[in-house]
Order: sequence, then structure tokens, then C-alpha cells
Amino acid sequence: MNPLKPLLEPVIQPVLNKATAIIPIHWQIKGAHAFQHAKNRVGRGRPVPTFKEVPLPEVSTLALQDIDLSNPFLYRQGLWHSYFKRLRDECPVHYQKHSPFGPFWSITRYEDILFVDTHHDLFSAEPIISIGPQPEGLEIETFIAMDPPKHDVQRQAVQGVVAPKNLAQMEALIRSRTADVLDQLPIDEPFDWVQKVSIELTSRMLATLFDFPFDQRHKLAYWSDVAAGAPESTGGNANTDEFFRAAADMAKQMSLLWREKEARKAAGEEPGFDLISLLLANDDTRDMINRPMEFMGNMVLLIIGGNDTTRNSMTGGVFALNQFPDEFTKLRKNPGLIPNMVSEIIRWQTPLAYMRRVAKQDVALNGQTIKKGDKVVMWYASGNRDERAFEQDPDQFIIDRKNVRKHLSFGFGVHRCMGNRLAEMQLRILWEEILKRFDHIEVLDEPGYVQSNFVRGYSTMNVKLSARH
Repeated sequence: MNPLKPLLEPVIQPVLNKATAIIPIHWQIKGAHAFQHAKNRVGRGRPVPTFKEVPLPEVSTLALQDIDLSNPFLYRQGLWHSYFKRLRDECPVHYQKHSPFGPFWSITRYEDILFVDTHHDLFSAEPIISIGPQPEGLEIETFIAMDPPKHDVQRQAVQGVVAPKNLAQMEALIRSRTADVLDQLPIDEPFDWVQKVSIELTSRMLATLFDFPFDQRHKLAYWSDVAAGAPESTGGNANTDEFFRAAADMAKQMSLLWREKEARKAAGEEPGFDLISLLLANDDTRDMINRPMEFMGNMVLLIIGGNDTTRNSMTGGVFALNQFPDEFTKLRKNPGLIPNMVSEIIRWQTPLAYMRRVAKQDVALNGQTIKKGDKVVMWYASGNRDERAFEQDPDQFIIDRKNVRKHLSFGFGVHRCMGNRLAEMQLRILWEEILKRFDHIEVLDEPGYVQSNFVRGYSTMNVKLSARH
């Protein structure tokens, strides 16, 4: 350690704080990008893993210690069921020493995941929730990756946007926009459901939540995809240059939006009920823009939170009903099953495969000792398919499944998904409007899957609609 650091820090830190509060965030990001380029040119940058897809082995051919759930191609190659099942049966608390993301524990059974998720006193969400680190030079801070009390303060500032009264006021708008999107779809002609429906509807919802310019709404979905696609974090395929460019563009536009709302507030205008207005109205977060990485982190968190869960469940529900056509028949006969089916879609799809924690102390769990400082990954995608937790075959899609709301997709404990009710409402309205218009949605070929160990998502899915007679 530099012996001068304790002496210099009280002098340097205030100067840095003032500089970051004055220099526009997007210029700070561009500066960080240039600095990383310079480090890479002289060989001082941190290596970024490169993932090349090759056929993965059947899990039965592997020794337990060689099973690596962090591989971003497990979902695309359809092997995740068997990999998770073997670990649930033989080694539910599993240590992988040699993954590209460093060593980590995999928690694969429902009850063990629930234990980790509800014990924030034993397992910390800090500093991040992904298996791997954030891109070097852009280490953002998000409240989902904070522990109480800081987590609670920042969450409290924005959770009013999904309060019951506000949700009730949003329902008519969500329904009208859903109807508008569905009414423009072609009948008896192939089209991409992901682009035409899932991305379009979630982009519209995000624009509403942020009061973002409606004609630029697709930027929100793009920023979400790039932020969640960093190879060092999740095994995605977004390159470093694209990541920094997207981050700078997002920082510029969200900062301008923040400053505009800040000026309106200062002029005495009644604040709106969008996410930025709520952050500005809270004493603990109204100056967040002066803390660039915290500002960026929470913008990214709120955008991804409003995008991935809903968007991939909108696609996953259509795919599931094609995999299990008897359930589609059951749904048409009894539309009253839609609310329960929405929970089953979210369980069956599990849009975000996992959350990461770090052990705060040595913890004994299911016969294993997790050491203080160890990385622990709760595999929601596995827990939602755990035969010990779900009486009916959890690999089946059953729209009237009993107790389906106990699924893990939203998490549990202090970090439970803030927007779960909004996501459920969007999906419920989508299926209510679908049944009014269409007799059938046929999936024409195997969907395209996102490259990631974190997002269980779809890049494309070609379908054809039959009009309701």
C-alpha cells in the first residue's frame, strides 16, 4: 500500500468528487473508454474472455467437478435441463474451480436458493449480481447490488412508480398500447414475434416509466441488451467499444432528461410520477447525478429490470403454448386461467437465470462449507424446475398449476423484484388481448436464443397468426 495514500486521499477525493459533478457523464465515459484503449495497447488492460460456440458434452460424460453452469451456450444448445438436474440430484451445492469467470458455488435446489436469497445477513449482494466482473473502467453501482440500509433507501425512492394506485392508473394505457401493437400484426403471414411484439411492447412501457421520448423508445431496449451482454460479466457477445458507446449515449440522454426534470421542479412545476421524477423528489437520491457510476448503474438497473423479464416472458409464453398445445386449448376454453398462466410462464421461462451473492462468513449448506468471500450463484432456472418443490412435473407447462406463485423468478427477501406486479399485469393484458383477436399463434421454427448465462432470452421467433372466427 502507498504510505502517502491516507495523507493524500482527504485532499484528492474532494477534487475528484467536484470534477465528476461538473464534467458531463458521457464525457467521463468517453474518457474512460480512451484510457482503457491506451491500457490495452500497452498490455495493461484486463483480459476479456472470448466465447466461441462448440458442441457441449452430454452431462453424463462429465465428472462432477467439470460441470460448468456458467457456459453461455447451455441454453442455446438445450442442455441446461440435464446439467441442472444432475447437480440437483448429485451435488446441489457445487463448486466450480476453473470457470472463465473464476471459481463459484452453484446453488441448484429450490430450498437452498430460498435460504441464500432470504439471508442477506449471511450473503452479500455487493458489488455485482453477475457471475463475472463488470467491464473495466465502467464499474457502475446499482441498488440491486447493495445491501441494507443503502439498498433500502434507494429502492424506496423509486418503488412508488409500481404502487397499486399507480398500476391501476397505468392499466388502461398498457391495454390501449397492447391493442395497437396487436392490431398491426399480419394475419396468415410469417413475422418475428420478438421484434414486432415483445420488444415493441416493452420499449413502449419503458418510455412510459421514464417519461422518455416516445419516438426514441427502441434505444432503451438496445441499451438494455448491450448492458446485459458484456462477455466478462455474462458471457455475452457485446464488444467493449459497443458497450462504451452505448453507455455514453445512454448517459447523455438520461442526464439531459434528468436536468430537464430538475429544472422543471426548481421552477415549481408539479413533479411527474416517472422514475426520474421520483428519484429527484427523494432527499437521498436527488443529487444522484453527481455520483456518475451510481447514476449510471441505477438507470441501467431500472431499464434492464423493465425489459428482460417481461420481454422474454412475452415470447416464452407463446413458445410454451406451442410446446404444449393442449394447454392452449385449455386456455381458449377458460380465459379465466390467464392470471395463473402468467405466473406459470414466468416460472417456466425464468427470464433471468440466476443472481450472485458473496458469503459474508463461513456458511454450512447442504453438506458443504462455503467460505467467507466465496462467490455464490443462486440458479433460479434450476430451482424453478426442482421436483422437490413442485408437485406436478416442473418441466411441463401447466397453466392451472397449483401454488405456481411460489416460483423463484422474482427472487425473495429484500431484493425481491420491485416491478413484479407490473410485469404480471403487462403479461395478463397481453394474453387477454391476444385471445380477443387470434385463434392460434403458430411458432414456425426453433427460436433464436440470446448468448448469455444470465438472460434466458430470445433473439428471434418466427410465428404465424390465425384470426379469431
